[in-house]
Amino acid sequence: MNKETQAVSNDLGQLAEDAHALMAATADVAGEKVGQARKRLAAALERAKEIGGSVRDKAVAGAKAADEAVHEHPYQAIAIGVGVGAILGFLLARRCARNCD
Repeated sequence: MNKETQAVSNDLGQLAEDAHALMAATADVAGEKVGQARKRLAAALERAKEIGGSVRDKAVAGAKAADEAVHEHPYQAIAIGVGVGAILGFLLARRCARNCD
């Protein structure tokens, strides 16, 4: 999951760099529509930065809370994991039994 998160982060960073490069390349282009588009793009980039920071902060907080919960109640966490795995295994086996015939 960490590799996927890093890949998405890299992609978003590259998108932001490309958008800034586009804005710089069109700086000398005159026209009302181009100016409006540049303003909308700048506003969208700012919103994306804010949302990305918020999502990252929430993800870190959630991971820390889950880590604390598992450390405080390790046996309950193991039991929940085993229970969820057993239910998923049962449902998948049942589905395969129906579709494999």
